Amino acid sequence: MKLRTFRIGGVHPQENKITAEIPTKVAELPKQAVFPLSQHIGAPAKPVVQKGDAVKVGTLIAEAGGFVSAPIFSSVSGTVLKIDDIVDATGYRKPSIIIKVEGDEWVESIDRTDKLETIEAHPELTPEEIVKRVKDAGVTGMGGAGFPTFIKLTPPPTAKAECVIINGVECEPYITSDYRLMLEHPDEIIIGLQLLMKAVKVDKGYIGIEDNKPKAIKLFEEKTANIDSIEIVPLAKKYPQGGEKQLVDAVIQRQVPAPPAIPVNVGAVVQNVGTAFAVYQAVMKNKPLFERYTTVTGKQVKNPGNFLVRMGTPMSQLIDACGGLPEGDNKILAGGPMMGKALTTTEVPICKGTNSVTILTDKDAHRKEPQPCIRCAKCVNACPMGLEPYLLATCSAMKNWEKAEAEDIVSCIECGSCQFTCPAHRPLLDNIRLGKSTVMGIIRARNAK
Repeated sequence: MKLRTFRIGGVHPQENKITAEIPTKVAELPKQAVFPLSQHIGAPAKPVVQKGDAVKVGTLIAEAGGFVSAPIFSSVSGTVLKIDDIVDATGYRKPSIIIKVEGDEWVESIDRTDKLETIEAHPELTPEEIVKRVKDAGVTGMGGAGFPTFIKLTPPPTAKAECVIINGVECEPYITSDYRLMLEHPDEIIIGLQLLMKAVKVDKGYIGIEDNKPKAIKLFEEKTANIDSIEIVPLAKKYPQGGEKQLVDAVIQRQVPAPPAIPVNVGAVVQNVGTAFAVYQAVMKNKPLFERYTTVTGKQVKNPGNFLVRMGTPMSQLIDACGGLPEGDNKILAGGPMMGKALTTTEVPICKGTNSVTILTDKDAHRKEPQPCIRCAKCVNACPMGLEPYLLATCSAMKNWEKAEAEDIVSCIECGSCQFTCPAHRPLLDNIRLGKSTVMGIIRARNAK
């Protein structure tokens, strides 16, 4: 069998899937839960509670702050202590709701039974009703970017969806939370995919899984054997195959043009397996998004593992549950080593997009001294977007924003493949990130005039 993959660039870092065969544990409740109001792309949510209010698990605590936004629900029961600025995974202080945890009382409307609800048993679920429930439950993309899911389910009139692609790739080293979710909740993910297909009115769905997850591929092939509308697509191991543009190319052999084009412009709606699971829970169980699967891992971590975590739980609590920080200097990432963000404190809370807490020792994280570019073009060959990273990094370092824009810096997906492959250890991605954010700011200012 020939495995599919994307056509441009890519690398294959050491996988280090230390926690792949460790079953998921339910994390303990925190003593205090912190909910940043910016857990998604778009406008921050707006608080609807104030100091002293009592909340339950599933209580709405912040409503969407605009069209591109998402509501936030409490994952705990207790009392609102205050609304204050707290450091999140970006390292910046962001407005957050802080709740003192008291007991574990859930709102009565959430269906907490294990009964599997099938799409056939719910003919009342129109596409519009599915989208409404997903929107009301605060579901966002759980693979990284945190884009409000309901927006992807209502594509612009100029684009027509032809299929839904579920991202079960998990190509980032170390992380196994999606893999464990696939092994432990395959039926819910498949029904979540069927709901997504019905919402966007298509009759074809794909689940892309890399071939380093043979158990997941076999399980999903067995589960969908009698479902003609769903195809399981085994993929060759290559990073960053989990990027939605790369996944579309790998699965249906269509390449998404440069921004502002998105996958639906070539007929695909892409969602993460965690998002499909959250859609099932939102639509079938009336359960808002307030917990997620998260991996805590690292070569020197005593007891790494996978956890079902209530959002708002501090990362320090999960690290302690795994035996604490290893001795010596450590670099702690929200996410994996390729795209994760280095933390300034372990008191950062788990949010909707937190798929992993990765702890690297100083030896693993230490950067080598940058050397002059040797013109080898390895970064060009590795770039999955077909860009010239050495040039974009130089334009950014020289503050030549006009040239950076002309060379399509906004198409960079910040995967780090260029920096990973550079034999001169140049900080390519660091410079490109700075340049990309600057150029995007210039474009926004220009369009606002």
